Amino acid sequence: MKITLKKIIAYILQLESRLVIWRYKPKIVAITGSVGKTSTKDAVYAVLSGVSYVRKSDKSYNSEIGLPLAILGVPNGWSNPFVWLKNILEGLWLIINPFSQKYPKWLVLEVGIGKEGDMRRTALWLKTDVVIVTAIGETPVHIEFFNSRKNLIEEKSKLIDTLKHDGVLILNADDSDVLEMKSRTKNITITYGFKEGADILGSQDVILYDDKGESADNGPGKPQGIIFRVDEAGNSLPVAIEGVFGRNHVYASLAALAFCSGLKLNMLDAINSLKRYDVPPGRMRLLDGINDSLIIDDTYNSSPAACQSALLTLREVKCSCRKIAILGDMLELGKHTEEAHRNIGKIGREHCDVLIVVGPRAQAILEGALEAGLSKENIFEFTDSSAAGEFVKTFVKKGDLVLIKGSQGMRMERVAEAILLDVENKDKLLVRQDDEWQKIK
Repeated sequence: MKITLKKIIAYILQLESRLVIWRYKPKIVAITGSVGKTSTKDAVYAVLSGVSYVRKSDKSYNSEIGLPLAILGVPNGWSNPFVWLKNILEGLWLIINPFSQKYPKWLVLEVGIGKEGDMRRTALWLKTDVVIVTAIGETPVHIEFFNSRKNLIEEKSKLIDTLKHDGVLILNADDSDVLEMKSRTKNITITYGFKEGADILGSQDVILYDDKGESADNGPGKPQGIIFRVDEAGNSLPVAIEGVFGRNHVYASLAALAFCSGLKLNMLDAINSLKRYDVPPGRMRLLDGINDSLIIDDTYNSSPAACQSALLTLREVKCSCRKIAILGDMLELGKHTEEAHRNIGKIGREHCDVLIVVGPRAQAILEGALEAGLSKENIFEFTDSSAAGEFVKTFVKKGDLVLIKGSQGMRMERVAEAILLDVENKDKLLVRQDDEWQKIK
């Protein structure tokens, strides 16, 4: 009964969304991929909001029911039927009374899929002005529900079919499978990445430090964010982003700048907008921890490619402290689960001083790390994030740098909360702090 009701609500909201788009005719940016969709959405929103009235998908509303919520501008009703009824009525009012409110000129929508056929149900009814495809990765999240990686890639590439005849396709040039999607359309295509030949070319990405406390003993100072260069149409410009780490944010920024290039927007204004763009919680954000520690909070979700990237960032940060990686299970990998986790353990051996694993699948991370030569004395294992959180409260020492990452279902934000300095503002700093999430044990 509950599933049937959910399908009915999704159908009504999607129908209303189609009518809203027909009536208001907003321009639509749709973003898909397996790595970095949300960061890219937020980066595009940052550069576009400076020149137009724009709305983006809230949080990671990217599903069959999430997209209509973003289009209608209404919240997730969770299990409250009255909220869903209110959402339907608000959608209806938006259709019959177009003068009731000002509707956005642009919609920036994140499109996710979990199984074959999802793209048709979720987004193929859209008519998009821009489609952005981020990286797929060797072992993408959700691959468990596809017959093969090729099928998953094909499903994601169907979003390109929604482009209008004058629409723009933006592709990650560093992912060969994504770059091949260029042959799927005759639309104008703009590429971004670090490989020579990309239209928007990134380079020299490094961690940005402040100069407070800089000395031979203490290292270069406290890390502040990332800085890199971007080359476009003969111009070379520096881009700095504060409060975050990781190449995923560099890629997100490059995608946003590719978007600006395609629409002939001012690149300097866009770069200024990216400096402090609103990076959502749980995505390589730098947070202050207890005992003067620093947290790299990447707790929103995890996949092999994203986890490897996060570990690389941990290694690159210059400090004279312990580097601790707290890694939870990576879910929905199917037959690739054992191998993917074991490989992460081997990579972790080279990137951290202490490894803490959380969950049954993460046992393979531990085994991979041991095989690679990490001392058993520097590895700790826990069954869940709550137990790991209790441990790290007393384990973290002055100056430690702590990376925390795991799939959504592992609730690794609980570990981050355990050592977060500014607990009073955890609702703003950490992911999944809504009342509905807090009810889930």
